[in-house]
Amino acid sequence: MNRRSLIRLLLAATAATGTVVGAAHAATVGQSAPDFTALDTQGKPVKLSDFKGKHVVLEWTNPGCPFVVKHYGSGNMQALQKEFTAKGVVWLAINSTETGNNDYRKPADLAAWVAQQKATPTATLMDEKGTVGKAYAARTTPHMYIVDPKGTLVYAGGIDSVPSANPKDIATATNYVRQGLNEALAGKPISAATTKPYGCSIKYAG
Repeated sequence: MNRRSLIRLLLAATAATGTVVGAAHAATVGQSAPDFTALDTQGKPVKLSDFKGKHVVLEWTNPGCPFVVKHYGSGNMQALQKEFTAKGVVWLAINSTETGNNDYRKPADLAAWVAQQKATPTATLMDEKGTVGKAYAARTTPHMYIVDPKGTLVYAGGIDSVPSANPKDIATATNYVRQGLNEALAGKPISAATTKPYGCSIKYAG
């Protein structure tokens, strides 16, 4: 078997197991966003490239993280989801917490939490092995990304400019995700395309 055939077989096997395809290096703003397939909390496979032609937000989440609680307890994250999914943006919440961690929630429990929060992501994805998170070099919850309709990563970083767990700081912070999406939807380049993420460290397997 020649090298090209072997690579094709490896890529096909990777896709079949629901991991990341073509992600030898971590995602970089300005380059193609690594494609992936992950199961949602209902067990349905969701593939990033199926949303080509639309803006996509990737939101790393963990209900046990105080910084996530800040943005959900205040309704800030839900407001962003509602505002932009209404404009045709696809919103994928991703949980990369490994199964052995105390913060891990089974799919049904995570789905119940999302419903309890009255959150409206397009889908909530399970990434227990951390393959998607590591492909994007996601470090914190929340860690936010925007993918444009061509499949290019155009934003990576924090949800806003004030790295605290205090909900009172939301009002005075610059919301980088809202700012970036408004610019992208208007056909403008994102003025702050890379910012520093903040939050709890992602509890990766291994």
